Amino acid sequence: MSTPARPPLPERAADTSAEHPWPVRLLSMKIGEYVEKMSVLWVEGQVVQLTRRPGARTAFLTLRDPDVDMSLSCSVHVNALDAMPGPLTEGARVVLQAKPSFWTQRGSLVMDARQIRPVGVGELLARLEYLKRHLAQEGLFDRDRKQPLPFLPRRIGLVCGRASAAEKDVVENTRRRWPAARFEIRQVAVQGNGAVAEVTAALQELDAHPEVDVVVIARGGGGVEDLLPFSNETMLRAVAAARTPVVSAIGHDVDTPLLDLVADHRASTPTDAAKAIVPDAEAERRGVDAARERGRRALAGRVHHERRRITELTSRPVLADKGAVLRVQREVVSALRGRAHQRVEALLHRQRDQVAHLRAQARALSPQSTLDRGYAVVTRADDTVVTDAAALETDQALRVRLARGEIGVRVIGTSR
Repeated sequence: MSTPARPPLPERAADTSAEHPWPVRLLSMKIGEYVEKMSVLWVEGQVVQLTRRPGARTAFLTLRDPDVDMSLSCSVHVNALDAMPGPLTEGARVVLQAKPSFWTQRGSLVMDARQIRPVGVGELLARLEYLKRHLAQEGLFDRDRKQPLPFLPRRIGLVCGRASAAEKDVVENTRRRWPAARFEIRQVAVQGNGAVAEVTAALQELDAHPEVDVVVIARGGGGVEDLLPFSNETMLRAVAAARTPVVSAIGHDVDTPLLDLVADHRASTPTDAAKAIVPDAEAERRGVDAARERGRRALAGRVHHERRRITELTSRPVLADKGAVLRVQREVVSALRGRAHQRVEALLHRQRDQVAHLRAQARALSPQSTLDRGYAVVTRADDTVVTDAAALETDQALRVRLARGEIGVRVIGTSR
């Protein structure tokens, strides 16, 4: 029997499947073909490992990104190393011209370096100046975004090197100023490959701590290359995003990493940072004593002033003779009483005259006045007044009321 023909391999990666996969050799060749199409390029990084064997024509090095934990393997001809102005050492910043190459047998990517150039201090400073302008345009250096430092933090976060002099300076000087100060210390690498990642992680951890009210990033002095991590964009943006105020205490007065511009407060030295984060207990005590003394003097002066005012008031004649005020007031009361008495008497006289006048009017209009003039009132037995003679009957008994007294009469006849 003949062996059945195998189906052709897919041409594209998208055409592969579980039933029609690529063998490893084909995948490796495809990747190699793709990488081979890449152009020669320039790349910058930091040399973290260099292997050069005596007599070998090719050396190998590992080029690492200075900001993140990523690296590439590179091969370089020894002639390119010898053409450099100085010997290449681990930790050096370089730019190299290389062609990416993929080793199909091992499945690894290798950069075939053609030229290597060291990155000089001048070039580093130029790049820092460009980054500085870029961040300034974004507003990361603006004063209005900086947070004020707390007067007395509950706990101080400190990011520093392991067993460093900067840690000792900050802690000792802080506790010398305020003995009760408490620290939350994170010891990290402040130089080299892992500095940016470790410092940033420590900052974020302290920023999330519920009792840390201020974070100090401290390091001693050093060269431009040593302080480069503190001008790294990743670290600067982490400091700008922190909710907790950050104090930069890097190097000495002449050292000015970009962290100084982004931080909420810049301390010229780690020792100077202690003056910014806590008050001087002795100075505060003197201030309290001085304020207490000023308050005591002010209170004593006020009491003296009020006592003098009382003396001045009591020395006046009106208060010297305490009965004088009563005598004056007694005279005033007597005068008011006399006027009130006169007014009441005048009012009574007017009312008495008015009563007499009304009495005279009432008397003139009263029936008695009419009777006094000779008139009489005739009434029946039931006290009804007789007004019409026709209403009377003969021999009817009547009463006649005179001005003084009454008489009884009988009707003997009537006329109209």
